[in-house]
Amino acid sequence: MTAMLDTQVSTEQFAHMGEGAIGYIRKISSDDFMAAWPGIAEMPSGIDIWALFAADGMPILLTDEKSTALAAAEEKELRAVTLQ
Repeated sequence: MTAMLDTQVSTEQFAHMGEGAIGYIRKISSDDFMAAWPGIAEMPSGIDIWALFAADGMPILLTDEKSTALAAAEEKELRAVTLQ
């Protein structure tokens, strides 16, 4: 029999989970990126980029190579998770 814990996590606590420890890497179109984060980066329309995001969803790095995003995560000592 497995014991269950009745633990509640606040929205704020949940938002900070993985902060400074987890990053995620995702391929995204430049158009989608600029729509979600206007003013962060100017880039040509219609290209695919790789982005490294912090656990809270804020972009850390934009690149055209997945390997560069992975290397940046390692350099920042983040456990990288790739999202499809």
